[in-house]
Amino acid sequence: MTFTPTPLLDTVDTPARLRTLERWQLRPLADELRTFIVESVANTGGHLSSNLGTVELTIALHYVYNTPADRIVWDVGHQTYPHKILTGRRAGMAGLRMKGGISGFPRRDESEHDAFGTAHSSTSISAALGMAVAFQRTGSEQRAVAVIGDGALTGGMAFEALNNAKDTGADLLVVLNDNDMSISPPVGALNNYLAKLMSGGFYSAVRKGGEKVLGATPGLLDFARRAEEHVKGMITPGTLFEEFGFNYIGPIDGHDLDVLVTTLANVRKLKGPQFLHVVTRKGKGYGLAETDPVLYHGVAKFDPKIGIVPKPPGKLTYTQVFGDWLCDMAALDARLVGITPAMREGSGMVRFHKEYPQRYFDVGIAEQHALTFAAGLACEGMKPVVAIYSTFLQRGYDQLIHDVVLQNLPVVFAIDRAGLVGADGATHAGSFDLSFLRCLPNMVVMTPADENECRQLLFTAFQLDQPTAVRYPRGAGPGVPVQKDMAALPVGKGEVRRHGTRIALLAFGSMLAPSLVAGEALNATVVNMRFVKPIDQDLILQLAATHDLLVTVEENVVMGGAGSAVAEVLAAHGATPQLLQLGLPDHFIEHGDPAELLAEAGLDAVGIQAAIQRSNQARIS
Repeated sequence: MTFTPTPLLDTVDTPARLRTLERWQLRPLADELRTFIVESVANTGGHLSSNLGTVELTIALHYVYNTPADRIVWDVGHQTYPHKILTGRRAGMAGLRMKGGISGFPRRDESEHDAFGTAHSSTSISAALGMAVAFQRTGSEQRAVAVIGDGALTGGMAFEALNNAKDTGADLLVVLNDNDMSISPPVGALNNYLAKLMSGGFYSAVRKGGEKVLGATPGLLDFARRAEEHVKGMITPGTLFEEFGFNYIGPIDGHDLDVLVTTLANVRKLKGPQFLHVVTRKGKGYGLAETDPVLYHGVAKFDPKIGIVPKPPGKLTYTQVFGDWLCDMAALDARLVGITPAMREGSGMVRFHKEYPQRYFDVGIAEQHALTFAAGLACEGMKPVVAIYSTFLQRGYDQLIHDVVLQNLPVVFAIDRAGLVGADGATHAGSFDLSFLRCLPNMVVMTPADENECRQLLFTAFQLDQPTAVRYPRGAGPGVPVQKDMAALPVGKGEVRRHGTRIALLAFGSMLAPSLVAGEALNATVVNMRFVKPIDQDLILQLAATHDLLVTVEENVVMGGAGSAVAEVLAAHGATPQLLQLGLPDHFIEHGDPAELLAEAGLDAVGIQAAIQRSNQARIS
């Protein structure tokens, strides 16, 4: 009779259970966990490279720290699949990022092990520091850990938190998950040894003892501290973090479980701010992802034995339309410069980077800096184009107002992922940009309805000598051919796309396509509004005089959005038609298939028609 051992992963459904394992069992557990992640993500899609890189770190953190009482805050959160699996959500991975399923990011309402909801970067240190200070004030022995990547550390907010940590004196551990470099074997062995030494009790005791002795003699303590910093600076890259008041440890191999567990166990006993530098490799353990971690960062379903197979070319996406326009416009105007906050691939700037490297600026995950940097360029005669997701533009709102709009500088904002984004959910949805842009003086806001109009409106925006925004959705449009030639469209003017009676649908951007279908069924007039600001007042008043019901349709929250702009025009001129405003509801919309989510919000053709019919029935009754 052959005995088949039970896979370790089947027996570990909580961190408490994980902590009952022997150390030697952690390595096979990591192998099983990594295999499960590859197979699971291949079936559902999701983030792959980043999660494969954090398998050992996740195991070690939960093995050493008493989670969930001890808090782990994951920056961005797209590397938390191992964490989710080890905290009781392994079965839930089958519905990852699907409607009704678990999120691809940490969420406080999903598990007690998700200490803080994250999906935007550079927030972890601030949140974990707040928790550490709360534990300090209440006398709790709980610990707080922030896990932040080298990319997220480029965000200014991370450095604001680092700067504040020393003053609090709280027991905070910041783990830098550095996956953009490698440790050669000799250096790795030395650093692992030094990390164990520097995190242990002997080093800490000697340091404190030395401070007591040297502190009695003026000048000697300061000299000794400077000498220590210089010695450590010669063998470690941690001088910067020491200057922030952290005890720097590392770098260590983030895939060596013995080193990780030993070091973390030592660090947990230390008081005050600690900084542990861990080096990992994106895609670790899956060769294809190790070779091309960018390709395997966010994936659709695929066969793990074959890998990602390129799909045949389909309809142009709006992102591709922007990328092509950017290169074509750069060829026509040497003043154009392109700026992205660490989203070169996502924003369609790969070609621009290759063809115009001297005019391409990736500023890192630093949206605030991106906007003010663009403002400075504009002050000196450049024509900056900031390619940014709607959800990330929110992060630079003060700079948008104070540095760009207030000074009326000609910066073009190419706003991708406007509206619902599908599997990434509420944290990444571009639900609010029309509302927070249209209230700003000097700003022109454009909503292209198809691919060709997107190109023409980008060209229009570039010609204006003021702040402009062109917002477009994720994915492909309705399939309208894109004209190579570019022509500026009249600013603030919409176009009637269908003539009907009694009912007029005023569609903004992506909502034109379903509005045309609903308009055909209702024999309604359908208008492509194109501009949210300045809005076409003449056309609105003309429609109000000839139709009983005006219906605004937008992929933005109703409150303060494009429909509100129409309502303001009607009120200002005393026009009295019925007005129905359709848009995203007053709650966050979770992850799921985009078409399904739009239908649920009533923003497909069927939903638009049904809402109008309900409105008509209500008026009759």
